Amino acid sequence: MGEEKHYWLLKTEPGEWSWEDQAANGGVTKWDSVKNKQAQKHLRSMKLGDLCFFYHSGAKARRVVGVVTVVRDWYSDGGDDGVVDVKAVGEMRRPVDLKEMKGEKGLKGFALLRQPRLSVVPVPEDVWIRVCDLGGGYQGDGIVLESHDSDGESGEEEDD
Repeated sequence: MGEEKHYWLLKTEPGEWSWEDQAANGGVTKWDSVKNKQAQKHLRSMKLGDLCFFYHSGAKARRVVGVVTVVRDWYSDGGDDGVVDVKAVGEMRRPVDLKEMKGEKGLKGFALLRQPRLSVVPVPEDVWIRVCDLGGGYQGDGIVLESHDSDGESGEEEDD
């Protein structure tokens, strides 16, 4: 029997590391610079295959913009704090803004809303599902989208 998958949210200032940087980096990066002890504890709890929302923080862009997966469990990179390696899975079909999440009754207990300064937070499965629904899912989630060909005929195609 396999281990249960967990979900997380990783915050980053887009001026320091953006979704575009993540994608341009071959999709894989070391998630570091997490100093808060509680956030470090969450980072240490991440396991291979866990999924994480990639969240842009900062004054201009507070929103979930993509999804990454943990490709290397917590390890020490020689500094005082540990890191995990994450790989881009896909961009949200529509970014999910913090204001939108605050307006959702089903998200009231979400740690992002209770502890807004924490850079790594756990995401309960029901919250993960709701945020994905709000954003129309993410590229690479395996959801089959309906498309229209040039004749106006409806067809199904798998999202890449």
